[in-house]
Amino acid sequence: MQAFAALFRELDGTSSTSAKLEALQVYFRSAAAADAAWALALLLGKRRRRLITGRRLREICLAGTALPEWLFEACHAQVGDSAETVALLWQQRADESPTSASFNESLAQWMDERLPQLAALDGEEQAEAVRACWRSLPADQLLLVNKLLSGGFRVGVSTGLVTRALAQSADLDEALVAHRLMGGFIPSAAAYAELTAAAADHESLSARPYPFFLASPLEPGQLEHTPADAWQVEWKWDGIRGQLIHRSSGCSLWSRGEELINEAFPELIALAEQLPQGTALDGEVIVWQGDAATPESFASLQRRLGRKAPSRSLQRDCPAAFVAYDLLEQEGSDLREMPLHTRRERLEQLRQRWAATHGSEGLGRLRLSATQTLSSWGELDHLRDQARAQRAEGLMLKARESPYLVGRKRGFWWKHKLEPLRLDAVLLYAQAGSGKRANLYTDYSFGLWNGEGELVTFAKAYSGLDNGEIRELDRWIRAHTTERFGPVRAVEPLQVFELAFEGIQPSKRHKCGFAVRFPRISRWRTDKPASEADSLASAMALMEQQP
Repeated sequence: MQAFAALFRELDGTSSTSAKLEALQVYFRSAAAADAAWALALLLGKRRRRLITGRRLREICLAGTALPEWLFEACHAQVGDSAETVALLWQQRADESPTSASFNESLAQWMDERLPQLAALDGEEQAEAVRACWRSLPADQLLLVNKLLSGGFRVGVSTGLVTRALAQSADLDEALVAHRLMGGFIPSAAAYAELTAAAADHESLSARPYPFFLASPLEPGQLEHTPADAWQVEWKWDGIRGQLIHRSSGCSLWSRGEELINEAFPELIALAEQLPQGTALDGEVIVWQGDAATPESFASLQRRLGRKAPSRSLQRDCPAAFVAYDLLEQEGSDLREMPLHTRRERLEQLRQRWAATHGSEGLGRLRLSATQTLSSWGELDHLRDQARAQRAEGLMLKARESPYLVGRKRGFWWKHKLEPLRLDAVLLYAQAGSGKRANLYTDYSFGLWNGEGELVTFAKAYSGLDNGEIRELDRWIRAHTTERFGPVRAVEPLQVFELAFEGIQPSKRHKCGFAVRFPRISRWRTDKPASEADSLASAMALMEQQP
């Protein structure tokens, strides 16, 4: 546990990627397999199960220190994290030094035994056991244990960085480690040994998906030095990324978030069963009516997500399709090192053979993402402007010679999204953020004018302002508060902000009658009075312009 606490301090105390990489490598090379397995699961964010709530930890702390609740709330408002607030207050009030050597126990012992035992207790027995645990710990491990108990363990390392460190520490290829991690990792010494074992010539992939290759946002002028016809252009579909797999172990549909979503899309699993064994497709899960020229909106797909047993009527009303745009595995052979144009040719041949065998009835379920080639870069933005009519988010540009890599590797795949929809809205409410921004008002609610001259709440946004603007707006909010509702402040309706979002649709859940996708602040309209902000009629006009 001491070694993991030291790693946590190092990672939390630096913004240097190289320093984090070195610290991770040192830990993985020296830690026992069981500890390394748990550290890996925690760092990847795969084990954040809450054992004891932050509210319960607060109750236990207050009862053991006799501190008033208002003081805890004031401290929490500054710190922004219950686990850290408890750790800081307990250290200030506790009179004793650590009373035992329990912090010498391994991370695996804590995760497999100590923490679950604390969570299993009830009432005062649990409270006293938790306080006894706190008394046994030095300050740095007290904070860490609280975060592990409350499920709030986070530290600034990406999945890619952790994977790279583990691969380098085990002298393995990074792509191999990333592939072995796909589909879940249950921490144990045996699982870690298997994960870091030398590569076998014919390694069984079971039902695991491949690590997804991700595109980077296209920057102006990024590709103009390359021939336009060296790039494959296709629509950026507004669905969920997935891999459809048929292997000897069975059929599976995986989301980009490494979730197995077979139950939500039984018709796609039936489709996978018709594919040759040893096939892995990369593509988009989307709702698409069989004879329609374009897919349904993302709202239709949302009706299918999370359903363990979608009814026949739901499958009929919102039929799922798999829009394939890459062939990653064929007859059990990994094709990812082949150039994209070769994989595409094989994908087209696969679908032709499948259609010849199964007829036109199932063609709506297995679609190919249409591709285009540009003759000049001057055509790019004109083509992108047609995306909304296709119910797409924009364009994808993929180098025809590109292999299928792991993660976000710049230079091969780019996404060129549509310009977002925009409306000017008035700030109505604000709430403090969390973590490092716990003492700043950073969560905002905005309104539009209705036909009766009233502002109606339209959307919430949490991003888009820089640090200077956040501080300036925070001061303004505090000086112009009109009412308080718990942590929320109502403010004078004076400040106008341009909101950007990806789509708008009708909604019965929202008072304004609309729901928007991915709202964020694009600029602070200090040049515009609130009376000139947009109205619900403006929102309706935007919605009606959509296909």
